[in-house]
Amino acid sequence: MRPLTEEETKMVFEKLYKFIGKDIKSMIERPDGRYCFRLHKNRVYYVSEALMKKATNIARDKLVSLGCPVGKLTHSGKFRLTIGALDVLSRYAKHKVSIFL
Repeated sequence: MRPLTEEETKMVFEKLYKFIGKDIKSMIERPDGRYCFRLHKNRVYYVSEALMKKATNIARDKLVSLGCPVGKLTHSGKFRLTIGALDVLSRYAKHKVSIFL
């Protein structure tokens, strides 16, 4: 698990900006601690820094997942949000719609 490069961070933040606007800062600096984005096997995870520090004891090949999966980087170099990002994005979304069946 490694931090995102500047280019990868730019792609992730541009995509998130479309959905949550300027609340990206409040998404990273939450009242319950700092959060960050990490890349592991072409998947981007939203993870707390405290949990990330604890996971450094686990080997990369043994680590399956850490935190909430937000999206993945494609082979062509684009970033795609996954369905796991809905829980994170719903807290900070600009426009909210509730559908009850």
